[in-house]
Amino acid sequence: MRSTVATVHDVVSGLQPSDNLEAEHRSHTLGWLRRTDDVFRRVKPAEPAQHLVSYVVPVDPADGSVLLVAHVNAGLWLPPGGHVEVDEHPFDTAVREIEEELGVTVAPGPEPVFLTVTETVGTDAGHTDVSLWYVVEISRDHELKPDTGEFHGVRWWSREEILASDPALFDPHLTRFLSVSPGR
Repeated sequence: MRSTVATVHDVVSGLQPSDNLEAEHRSHTLGWLRRTDDVFRRVKPAEPAQHLVSYVVPVDPADGSVLLVAHVNAGLWLPPGGHVEVDEHPFDTAVREIEEELGVTVAPGPEPVFLTVTETVGTDAGHTDVSLWYVVEISRDHELKPDTGEFHGVRWWSREEILASDPALFDPHLTRFLSVSPGR
């Protein structure tokens, strides 16, 4: 096993599933990581057809609201994040993506708190993202410099607003993330 894939395997092995679906996703991911070293996206949008992603969920520590971005390609409100580059550690991806996408240099927690396996939608539909979800505490009044090429906009959402909205507006696992992740 390639050393960087072994590192990702260790990260995923350390995750404690919060529900049955996350346990299934963890089992799927660990099997996938044992079967192949081809886990990093090499060619946009979907080569290989399944690849690693790091999400970074900004959470306001005062009120627990989360910052989501209106993603151009997906057509959904998503946490910031992106594809893990070849041989990049997923944590390093999270740090890079939050800076590139929001202009924020605050690092997320060192370990992901959630794992999902999701078939993509939108203009890049048809491949599978294996996503590690990191959390970063950012105050709502923190200055942001959103990447206008990737997003139509950014917005702070309360948990109640997300739960009252049409689930089709968001990543299909966002409400699970809010209900099962520590401190959410």
